[in-house]
Amino acid sequence: MTNLASLLAASARTHGGRTAVRQDRTALTYAQLDDASARMARLLHADGVRPGDRVALVLPNVTVFPIAYYAVLRAGAVVVPINPLLKAREMAFVLQDSGIRTVVTAPPHAYKVAEAVAGARIGSLVIGAATLDTLVSSIAPMPELVDRSADDTAVILYTSGTTGTPKGAELTHSNLVGNALTSVETLLQLGPDDVLFGGLPLFHAFGQTCALNAAVAAGAALTLLPRFDPQLALEIIQRDGVTVFLGVPTMYTALLNTGIPDGLDVSRLRLAVSGGAALPVEVLHAFEREFGAVVLEGYGLSETSPVASFNHPDQPRRPGSIGLPVRGVELKLVTADGTAVGTGQVGEIAIRGENVMKGYWNRPSATEEAFHDGWLHTGDLARVDEDGSYYIVDRKKDLIIRGGYNVYPREVEEVLYEHPAVAEAAVVGVPHEIHGEEVAAVLTLRDGAQATTDQIREYVKERVAAYKYPRIVTFVDQLPKGATGKILKREIVVEQPAGA
Repeated sequence: MTNLASLLAASARTHGGRTAVRQDRTALTYAQLDDASARMARLLHADGVRPGDRVALVLPNVTVFPIAYYAVLRAGAVVVPINPLLKAREMAFVLQDSGIRTVVTAPPHAYKVAEAVAGARIGSLVIGAATLDTLVSSIAPMPELVDRSADDTAVILYTSGTTGTPKGAELTHSNLVGNALTSVETLLQLGPDDVLFGGLPLFHAFGQTCALNAAVAAGAALTLLPRFDPQLALEIIQRDGVTVFLGVPTMYTALLNTGIPDGLDVSRLRLAVSGGAALPVEVLHAFEREFGAVVLEGYGLSETSPVASFNHPDQPRRPGSIGLPVRGVELKLVTADGTAVGTGQVGEIAIRGENVMKGYWNRPSATEEAFHDGWLHTGDLARVDEDGSYYIVDRKKDLIIRGGYNVYPREVEEVLYEHPAVAEAAVVGVPHEIHGEEVAAVLTLRDGAQATTDQIREYVKERVAAYKYPRIVTFVDQLPKGATGKILKREIVVEQPAGA
């Protein structure tokens, strides 16, 4: 059975009485989660959903999400997760582009869904607590999972659209099952006694594979937080005995800025995993000192299910590195013309393996552009050391060229994070008449901390080459972030001061 939902069916048989998912005071055992998803699968089938149809989920991190997710898969349909914070117009694009059959949502977001589907032949299923209780008690479960082939699409994940119109990455059942099992067996090394922190959005690849599918594959518990809040996160870590924390760099920064209150017990935490963006080395070390848990970084894309490389727990850890390729995956670095680069040189990451998508939904030209000789070209720049560990340098599109010299924003950001007053930092390029581009730093400061633009500028100037330090320094109350907490550089606008 290739169907991704078979992971849940297997854990329901083996770990039926164990907690599968928890949100605040609501908890479902594996038997209950499997039963509820089987009943919802029957409801979807009665609503006309057939194998291969696309079903959208417009849901935050609530218990209905895993129920609906596995229900759609169980029915042989394709899950299209949508960020519930999108505006109706943005939702409408995804719904229409993917040819959605129906939408599963919850009451707070139903009005936007109704607006998004207006005029289109798309149904919607609004699931609230009362509806869910009725569903479980009144509808017979779909007894069997619809069989799917390894190459059938299981999930379509829409990219963030940083380089244009969002595209739907088609991930197969084989892609997602393989990446989840690799995460469980070789990366997170999960068992039924583990409790995973579920603060990453489940509509995103990182949360979906490394939190939801990995927890289900291992028979572990997933404790959900609908919207990340560092204080609530700390309370959940203690209340539920979280053993594995999964987050993006801004979550780690927020937890460190909040600090562990006196008397709060985080002793069960054994592992923290960071992905989605580069984690500053200073933040990594500070978190390990404060929380007493090892932090391991990984790397991936929506197009790679997502995990492509990781600091494996049985290998020497290299802070600042994205580690080695994961099981069943190959990485290489290439120049613009596809020539492989040597050790220590910078090149674009290319990936092939069992985790790589089969293509972009209804975008043959975009698919052809992304693949070269069977390798997915990522647009991320990196270098590799003698031991085979990879180090992200930056996004190809974020590279700043100042006066003919390459400036990699991440290198400058690492220095900024070492400054005791800096909470968060983003380095971007702005147009310049003489140099082509100028280096600009946009910062938030720690609570109670003070610093001037001159102090920041001189601090970095002492630590990097003269062409790299930011001539423009701007302080803001907060940096723009996406649904996962990743800093959105495309939304940062820097006004170049006169004479800069």
